[in-house]
Order: sequence, then C-alpha cells, then structure tokens
Amino acid sequence: MTLPAEFSMLDPLVSSEPWDLYQVLHEQCPVYQMPETGAFVVTRYDDLRLVLKDTEAFSSDVGSLGGGQFASLHQSILEEGGGWPHVSTLQRTDPPVHSRYRKLLDRVFTIARVRELTPHIDDVVKMLIDGFIDRGECEFNNDFAMPMPGIIIAEQLGLDREKVATFKRWADAMLGAARAAVASEEEVRANAEIELEAQLFLADIFENRRQHPTDDLMSAMVHSHGEDEEPLTMPELQNLMHQLITGGFETTQSAINHGMWALIRYPELQEKLCQDESLFKPFIDEVLRWESPVQFLARRATRDVELGSTVITKDSMVMVGYGPANRDKSKFECPHQFNVGRPNAGANLAFGSGNHFCPGTLLAKQEMMSSFKGLLDRLQDIRLAKPLPKPVHNFSLFFMPMHDFYISFVKR
Repeated sequence: MTLPAEFSMLDPLVSSEPWDLYQVLHEQCPVYQMPETGAFVVTRYDDLRLVLKDTEAFSSDVGSLGGGQFASLHQSILEEGGGWPHVSTLQRTDPPVHSRYRKLLDRVFTIARVRELTPHIDDVVKMLIDGFIDRGECEFNNDFAMPMPGIIIAEQLGLDREKVATFKRWADAMLGAARAAVASEEEVRANAEIELEAQLFLADIFENRRQHPTDDLMSAMVHSHGEDEEPLTMPELQNLMHQLITGGFETTQSAINHGMWALIRYPELQEKLCQDESLFKPFIDEVLRWESPVQFLARRATRDVELGSTVITKDSMVMVGYGPANRDKSKFECPHQFNVGRPNAGANLAFGSGNHFCPGTLLAKQEMMSSFKGLLDRLQDIRLAKPLPKPVHNFSLFFMPMHDFYISFVKR
C-alpha cells in the first residue's frame, strides 16, 4: 500500500505529531513497508506484543542491517582516535547472550533501591525548582526535564553531577543516528568526535574503578564477572554506558516534558492532582501511553514471517511501533483522548515488553512521580510563556525530543 504524500514518516511535521498517520495505518495497513527505507512498520498493539515475544523470528541483533551510509566512517573515527568500536550488548542481543547484561542492571534497578533513592530524588526536584521559582517562568526542558533524570543517572553511574550538560551533549551525539533521516558526513563526523571524547573520559574512570572499586554502577560493571567468567571488555563497557547515558536522559526527559505539556493543555488537571494524590499514578500511566517517549525501536526478521496479511521478508528491518500501539483503538477506547480515568492505561507499552522490558522503568516512574508532585506542590496556573515552535519536536524516527519549552506559573 502507498500512503498519501502528506503522511511520509520522514516528514518532520508528520513525525512530530504522527497521530493521524497512526490512525490511517491502523485502519488501512497495520504492517506497512516504508518506501523510503524498505523497513516494515508494525503498529497494532497485539502484533507488537507478538513481535516482542518471538525473539527467534524477530531478533534484536540489527547490526548486520548496517547503520547508514556513513556508519563505517563513524567507527573509523572512534578507532583511529584511540576509542572502541560499537559492539552489541544489552539492547541489540537476544537470549541467552542478552541475559548476562540484563542481570547486571536488574541487580541495580530494584524496587528496594528505588525506594531508598526516593527521598534524594525529591531533594533534587526541590533544588531544581528553587533555581527558577522566583522568576515566575522557566525554559522547562533545560531547567528541569533534562537535569532532573540527568543528575540521578550521573550519580548512579558514579559521575560528577555538575557535568550533566556535558553528559547530555554526549547522549545527543550518541543518538545522532536516530535524529536524522539521512545523516550528512559532517553530522556523522561531529557526533563521532563527541562520542570519542566520551569514550576516552569513561575509559579512564573504568580503569580507576578496576583498581579502586566503589559502590557505583560503573564499578559494578567492571567487577560483574563471576569466578568462571571473563570480565566485560572495554568495548562492552563502552556500549553499556552508551545505552545507560542515552536512556537515562532521553526517555525520562521526554516523559516529564510531555507530562507538563498535558497539564498545560488540560489545566483542570493541575488542581485535580493537587486535591487527590491517588490520581498521580494514573496520570503518569496516561502520559506514557498518550505520547510515548520511545515511538519505535528496531528488530530484524530472521526469516520470512507473515504478520496479518503482510509477509515480512528475511533480513528486513522491523520498526516496532510502541507509539502507534499505545494509540490502537482495539486496545484503548478513544485512544486519542487524554483520560486520567482510563482503566487500562497501565497496559501501555511505553517501556517495552518481554526480555527487553526497560530495566530502568521503576526509576523512571519514580522520577516522574517525584517531579509532578514537587512541581504541583509549589506551582499553580502553569501555562505556556511562549508558543511552542512548529514542529514541536526535533526530528527523530524513534523518539519525541521537544524543542525549547517556555512556561510561566504562579507560586503557591
């Protein structure tokens, strides 16, 4: 099927607010092959669950599909500069290889650990609000949504919280391939050089932790091997850090931004949440469903697979649509409405499903909970201070990163 030209997934305006596109795909072509890339896009909730569960037919190992026309240039810049090549670890492996990396993070992001961290998360929220509350307005993205999760993940990794802006710059460069439909050589070089800077900095810390262990996550990674196991190699350590740094910023930052945007678009919720704390959890679940921070991730078809009435051919890229699945009317009634009373909002797939369910889910949800409780406890009459730009989001096939987001408010 060919979609009307106005629905190209590579159009920044469409990808910024893709809800009409998702509805067309659900109704006319729930498994859609992009003519621009050849990738198959899976959009329905039940199909998505099937793809995520069947790791034999749909592999997370997408390395063989290539990384764009300048992928080898990126790798050569890293290696020639004394860095390390990209290898597959947590996100791009399947069981049983995936299990070793997953166990490491599952030992860190536990319910008990998140409960222990919660008072400190609350303190970080308070500190950030203190920094702008007397101004009556702020650029919410950089004043709160970015540093809030950034400080927490930096501290858990054992990095200096004062360098959060630097870590964010690294995260943006590491995610550079997801931010452009066709990356230019100049963009690839710039992103690779920034990632090389990050790799060399992190390598020094890893070597220090090898000799002088502490109780942070970087030490846990260096010393994660058992008596009969080889330690993680430097390329493996670098790749894990790549995923932790990018995941620690992009997804939670986006979720907090979109939660605030929901409060502005539906201002009656500001007082409702203040008056009834039991609404915070369903509010967060609905934010994650309504505008999922991760819209798509990639899989590879290991053989020809029929999904619905479409045959996905072997070695094709499969774009797993978390965003469209969370807007599927066969699962969520009136899916384009924001409804805090939605009974099944918690069934959203914002953090994935199956073996690759996000290990940082508990931490991310607590960061959202602490953020919105802290913000609404101290701010009222929150509204836009400047109109949002068009498009609202920076272009990405996979994520929904917002541009500058200026808000005004009144102190409670």
